Amino acid sequence: MALNPVISKLANKLVVLASASPRRQDILRNAGLKFEVVPSWFKETLDKGLFKAPHEYAVETAKQKALEVARRMPLKHLKTPDMVIGADTIVTVDGMILEKPVDKHDAYRMLSSLSGKEHSVYTGVAIILCHDKENEEVDYQLMDFFEETKVKFADLSESMLWEYINSGEPMDKAGGYGIQALGGMLVESVHGDFLNVVGFPLNRFCKQLDLIYNQSTSSSERESPSVISSHSSAAKHSPSSSKHTHHHHRKSPSASPLHKVKRTGSDAGGGESPLKTVNSSSNHADVSDCTLPLTTSRGRPSEQEEKEDLKKIMDLMDGFKASKALFTASKLGVFDLLQRKPGLDAEQVAQEVKASVKGTVCLLEACVSLGLLQSEEQNSQKPVYENTDLSSRFLLSDAPLSLHGYIQHCDRTVWPLFSHLESAVKEGSSQHDKAFGKKSKDMFQDTVYYNQEVKLRFMNAMHSIARVTGRDVATAFDLSSFKTACDLGGCTGAMAYEFTKAHPELSVTVFDLPAVVEMKEHFPPPHRDDRVTFVGGDFFEDELPKADLYILARILHDWPDERVDVLLKRISDACRPGCAVLVAETTLDGRRAHAALQSLNMLAQTEGTERTERHRV
Repeated sequence: MALNPVISKLANKLVVLASASPRRQDILRNAGLKFEVVPSWFKETLDKGLFKAPHEYAVETAKQKALEVARRMPLKHLKTPDMVIGADTIVTVDGMILEKPVDKHDAYRMLSSLSGKEHSVYTGVAIILCHDKENEEVDYQLMDFFEETKVKFADLSESMLWEYINSGEPMDKAGGYGIQALGGMLVESVHGDFLNVVGFPLNRFCKQLDLIYNQSTSSSERESPSVISSHSSAAKHSPSSSKHTHHHHRKSPSASPLHKVKRTGSDAGGGESPLKTVNSSSNHADVSDCTLPLTTSRGRPSEQEEKEDLKKIMDLMDGFKASKALFTASKLGVFDLLQRKPGLDAEQVAQEVKASVKGTVCLLEACVSLGLLQSEEQNSQKPVYENTDLSSRFLLSDAPLSLHGYIQHCDRTVWPLFSHLESAVKEGSSQHDKAFGKKSKDMFQDTVYYNQEVKLRFMNAMHSIARVTGRDVATAFDLSSFKTACDLGGCTGAMAYEFTKAHPELSVTVFDLPAVVEMKEHFPPPHRDDRVTFVGGDFFEDELPKADLYILARILHDWPDERVDVLLKRISDACRPGCAVLVAETTLDGRRAHAALQSLNMLAQTEGTERTERHRV
């Protein structure tokens, strides 16, 4: 494997990839690197006009992604990574930087500009080494580089362009194409690292690791070791204040690709940040100093800032209107209708969905404003409507990644429960009795599975979410050592099929209530797979199927701590030596709105709760 020269030095280190890109994850996993995925929250809004060359923009974006994760993890995840890897890929042609297209028309613009031409693909990479210090401080070392690959497109016909765009593949890829898949049919020649075009320059990355771990080690024999320290005063060392001890040998910039990035104090400080970075001195980077503030301070807001803040509050106040517009359009079948019959006007849509023309006009225009539909006027006629790419991918009832079932659940179940949120907050309990007139001792038996319609709606919702999130869960860890798995509360088996698809040697048993298992025929798998089987039972009462790996995906949040403790104890008793448990849950981190709102959702719906990473049951 490509990383063999340094893999032993990384074996016991926490390596983190600051990217959600499945292509980067596949490249690094195939190279034998074991890592965790912590997607960066850095907003890619750097002003491209401030950079002299395109590669500088890619490198700076990669650096900011990696630094955001490196700073966040000790504070929010309560653990310090040893290495954080950030990357950003861009396509450039005729002096323009092409990132991911926002819609089909943007994809057409990008691909048309590439037709018949040679363009450059740049990937900027930042590697940050993190060193725990005393006083809960962290010191960072940074190296960055970029790789350029030249790609020549064939002359593309209009039909070929639109065939590729309508496949949906361009929408999440820089430059609007994926060379490793259907986009390969557009490419005439490649000069340079092919994997760089896919999303990560593996060869160059391995060489940089060799510089870090092998060349710097050999040079240490000639120099006396010293430890990089932060500027704050020293405090008494305790085992809990430092998980690792790292020694660094001071070298001149020309002799080492590593440079210091220091942090003192915590993110709560104000004024000028002491954090400094120095770019790699390799031939693909300019040496420069820049200050990256850990905090921002603001006095009285400007008039523009005040307007922006006011808009944020107004958007929050109006948020429920957008949700209900989406729910209503989905319930009336607007998106499915416009997929079958694109280009209808409001009167035609109203006739099809059996609604008033006035109300339909309001609903369609609301969906246009939300980016769910697009409209155009033809020859001064009435505006006609069609789905956007967003709706075609996620809102059609038969789309591979359809959220239609989950939207129905939100409309029919979550919406009524949230209308009693004030009572839920005051009482600290589920609101099923107020919303539906049903008291429950067991949430699932009494309020979800008590009749066929409600049961199917809930299963559709879980099926939607599992299909959308399943691949990420299934590929989050190296599971090659496990041959059998049990998906507890696996519902329709959608998650299980993602696991067998990602791991050809794995078989999965879906274990759920008999009332759920008997409905599995309503959810046929995308392809026949005998490695997925179903067993009916109650995981609190019945014997658990034997397995090497137990999967708990969106299960623990349904239950209070004492019930979670019972379930985990039962799994522990069923485990054989070498068994593992994979848990997939939303965690509260004090920052993401989705996680906090999901916690309110659980308060109104169940006995359970979302939990923080430090939570112990």
